[in-house]
Amino acid sequence: MLINIHCAKCIGIEAVTVTVEVNISSGLGIHLVGLADAAVKESLLRTITALQSMGFRIPGKKIVINLAPADMHKKGSGYDIPIALGIIAASGQRELPLLEKYIVMGELGLDGSVRSIPGALPIVELAERMSLKGCILPLSSALEAIEYSSLEVYGVESLEDVLRILSGMEECQDLLVRNRVRDGMSEPSEMNDGGVMDFSEIIGQDAAKRGLEIAAAGGHNAILIGSPGSGKSSLAKAMAGILPKMSLQESIQTSKVYSVAGKSNPSGGLMKQRPFRSPHYSASMAALIGGGSDNIMPGEISLAHNGILFADEFCEMPKKVMEALRGPLEDRKVTISRLKAKIEYPADFMLIAATNPCPCGYYGEGDRCTCTPSKRLAYISKLSGPLMDRIDIQLVVSRVDARRLVNRKPAEPSSVVAERVLKARLKQKERFAEEGIFCNSSMNNRQVEKYCPLSPECRILLERIIENMGLSARACSRIIKLARTIADLAEMPDILPEHLSEAASYRFLDRQNIF
Repeated sequence: MLINIHCAKCIGIEAVTVTVEVNISSGLGIHLVGLADAAVKESLLRTITALQSMGFRIPGKKIVINLAPADMHKKGSGYDIPIALGIIAASGQRELPLLEKYIVMGELGLDGSVRSIPGALPIVELAERMSLKGCILPLSSALEAIEYSSLEVYGVESLEDVLRILSGMEECQDLLVRNRVRDGMSEPSEMNDGGVMDFSEIIGQDAAKRGLEIAAAGGHNAILIGSPGSGKSSLAKAMAGILPKMSLQESIQTSKVYSVAGKSNPSGGLMKQRPFRSPHYSASMAALIGGGSDNIMPGEISLAHNGILFADEFCEMPKKVMEALRGPLEDRKVTISRLKAKIEYPADFMLIAATNPCPCGYYGEGDRCTCTPSKRLAYISKLSGPLMDRIDIQLVVSRVDARRLVNRKPAEPSSVVAERVLKARLKQKERFAEEGIFCNSSMNNRQVEKYCPLSPECRILLERIIENMGLSARACSRIIKLARTIADLAEMPDILPEHLSEAASYRFLDRQNIF
């Protein structure tokens, strides 16, 4: 008897259909085919032990298990439950009339319990595309889809729960994740932002705060250059408190990345707060960009999708790793190629980098710097032209005056700044409603021409800026985008010359070599 069970495999943040076919016929042995990796092959022993512990018998016949399509590699332990269901149904030990109406995934314990799997959100999305009735997933995985779909998403804790659902004898409303949440088993919660620093706690640095406010309003990249203790890290961490919450579309995109990576919200539901990722400067290229040999996983830049990637001690990073950011900063995505696989992950993040001006860190602080000119030049030269071309806002963070440091005065809180940022973001959301982007920094050349018209006065000024600073075409486009954001913060419908001037002032590394 041939039994088919719908399953899925995640390729990037999208799921594709995998069918588990189980056939029992005359003969001996259990045969698993379909390009399965070691974890899938080991599932046979786990599955047989779990079935026996639950009182099911293993037929003394030839059992052929095929994972279709046969030319696609299958990885992970999520095929345990489908294989178990196939054996039960094909041997006639249980009638499962609803088996072909659901996508079923999950890892089995030896006692028949069910353990979580990654990629629940893309799997639920696939079930919706296939017009199936719903999904049956481990409870901790199914909780990810509480707010995502109107399908029947069941959260199960044992194989017996799966059999109850598929038998069709009971309604099993108690196993639907939306009912489990309603009954108080788990409540979707937002990320704890108790550790976010407030702008009011940072003394001085008004120019840097203004620059970061503009960066947050338009999703622009920024770099902070200053001596140790000047507040670079605090300013970057405070940005998390002024960014607006993600829209539903942004939340789904980011949650899918975390779902595939197995790092989803443990309380369930979609992510609401924008991610803030801060990898150590010694992180490898695979950790930052993503990679892996058998299972290509998203890196830090994809985990920061629609949020912030904070690169502290930027000039201490390996040169090769720094330069690997060029493509994702421009394309807003990363493509990871291996011999047998090619995976694309989204990477639309804000890069906030922080670095010292020299190896000792004190260049520009009187006579404290002990570095030779050649050492300073070699250090800051790690910030290559192509990389800096992609960073819209370049800020010098100077040491705070002693009198201002001692006589602390209340500064503008993050909540007030966040209101201005939110207003600017709402303008951009309305502007790009039909474009598929969310902020000014994501505009392409066609969109810049459409949404950033320049008056004759602005064109003359921009031409003068380009000639004086020797800007590239990319830098010119980024100045226009930045000016559009400054105009949005000022609630101006058009870009004015003062907006262009302020935008150009943030590219001081293009204008002159201050080091």
